[in-house]
Amino acid sequence: MAADIEVEFVTVERRFWSGTASMVVAKTTEGEIGIQAGHEPLLGELDTGGTVTVYTDEGKKVAAVEGGFLSVTANKVSILGETAAWSESIDRSAAEQALADAGDDAAAAATARGRLRAIEKAGA
Repeated sequence: MAADIEVEFVTVERRFWSGTASMVVAKTTEGEIGIQAGHEPLLGELDTGGTVTVYTDEGKKVAAVEGGFLSVTANKVSILGETAAWSESIDRSAAEQALADAGDDAAAAATARGRLRAIEKAGA
């Protein structure tokens, strides 16, 4: 079994989550990346309307993330998101309505799609 990696997930407003995980999967501007203990160091920009999935002993937790950065060292992942919401706290109908109302607002549409993607990835 792979060793765990320390995860620190913060937003502009608060510490969102911290703990240990067997794996973290994040959507960056360069694509989706999976990180486990011993990963090569990297710095990535989180995709607007992306998701971050944290795999722990209790299962997986999926968050919708509104931009930010991801920093990886051999034994720690630091996620610095502008905003974040766990999939279970997202109202699907409100996210669908936000997507419908976004019109030409690309940022609003990306945020709504990210929230819906988080719900889907969590299997809710």
